[in-house]
Amino acid sequence: MLSQIYVLDIKILLQLELVKRKQNVESPKDQSPSEKQRREVTKLPSNPKEVEDLRRDSAANPLIAFTFEELKIITGNFRQDRVLGGGGFGSVYKGFISEDLREGLELQPLTVAVKVHDGDNSYQGHREWLLSHPNLVKLIGYCCEDDHRVLIYEYMARGSVENNLFSRVLLPLPWYTRMKIAFGAAKGLAFLHEAEKPVIYRDFKTSNILLDLEYNAKLSDFGLAKDGPVGDKSHVSTRIMGTYGYAAPEYIMTGHLTPRSDVYSFGVVLLELLTGRKSLDKSRPAREQNLTDWALPLLKEKKKILNIIDPRLEGEYPIKGVHKAAMLAYHCLNRNPKARPLMRDIVDSLEPLQVVPADQVPMEKTVITVISEVPNKEELNITTMKEGSQFN
Repeated sequence: MLSQIYVLDIKILLQLELVKRKQNVESPKDQSPSEKQRREVTKLPSNPKEVEDLRRDSAANPLIAFTFEELKIITGNFRQDRVLGGGGFGSVYKGFISEDLREGLELQPLTVAVKVHDGDNSYQGHREWLLSHPNLVKLIGYCCEDDHRVLIYEYMARGSVENNLFSRVLLPLPWYTRMKIAFGAAKGLAFLHEAEKPVIYRDFKTSNILLDLEYNAKLSDFGLAKDGPVGDKSHVSTRIMGTYGYAAPEYIMTGHLTPRSDVYSFGVVLLELLTGRKSLDKSRPAREQNLTDWALPLLKEKKKILNIIDPRLEGEYPIKGVHKAAMLAYHCLNRNPKARPLMRDIVDSLEPLQVVPADQVPMEKTVITVISEVPNKEELNITTMKEGSQFN
C-alpha cells in the first residue's frame, strides 16, 4: 500500500544539500578528490531523552551521503525485480550495501530500502524522521546529486503489521507477538508525544507499522505528521487528513488535532490485534463492517470479550491478559478525548503483558524459506521466515 511508503520533508533534503555545498566551499582548495569522496556524513541530531533536547542538539547522528552511482550498485541498477512499491512520489527498491561499496565506509553489509523521488512535489512528511529511536524506522542516508533525490532506510524484513495480521497465507500471529507489536508501536508514539512541542502522527494504522525479523514494531510513513499544540493551546487546527476507520471522531468533525487523536487510532489498531479483523471490512454483515461500532459495546463485558477475540488464536492466550488489553482498547476509544489515556500510560499498561510464561513460549512458526542472492557475493543468504512485503 502507498501508505507504507517512507516519506520525508523536502526541507530536510534541501537542508542536507545546503550543508553539503557549504562543506565543499569551506574545504581547502588543495583537498584531493579522494578526500572529498570519503566525506560521507552530514551531522544531524542524535537521540537524547527528550525530543526537544534532540532538536537543540547539534552533536549528531551521521547520515551517509551516497552518490547516485553507488545507489545503482546497491539496487542492481534499479532492477525491476527489486521494486518494493511505488506511486506518484516515485519508486522504492530493495538494495544491499556491501562492505566493498566504498573505501573507508564504516558500515556493515546491510539490506536497505531505497526510495527514489520523481520530483519535488513528492516530498512530504516531517523532520521527526531524523529522530533515532528503536521504534522508528531508521533513516540511513540520502543522495542529493544533480536532479536525483533519494532516501535510504533500513529494510524491514517482515513487512507491515497489516500484511502479517490479515494475510490468508501466513500463519496467524500468536498472542504474545501481537502484544509485543502493540508495545513497540506504543513506545514509538509515546516518544513522539513526549516533547515540549509534541509530534502528532495523525495516520497511525497497521499498514504504517513495520516489523523486523524479530517482530519488533517500528513506525513508518510520517507523511501526515504534525507539530502538536504548545503553551496554552489545547489543539492544532488542520485540514482533515488520515484514514477513515482509524481517525478520531472529534478530528473528523472539527479538524482539531491533539496527541489523544493518536491514542484513538492506537485503540483501533489494538482492537484489530485482538480480533484479527480490519477496521473497515465491507465483506462482513452490515452491523459488523465498522470494527469499533461492532466491538466497542462488547469490550467492557467480561463474559462477551472472548467472543470477539480472533478465533484463529484457538484459545491460546491468557484470559486476564485479554481482559486487560480489551479494557485498554476501550479507554483509548473513548469518545471524549480528555478521557483517553496518554501514550506513556498505555506503554505502562502493556508492559506487564510482555511477560511470556515459561510453559507458553510460542514455537517459531515458519512458512517459507527465502533464498536471496547477495549482490557481488558468491554465497547465498538463506533466511527462514514469514515472508511479508515491506511495501504492499
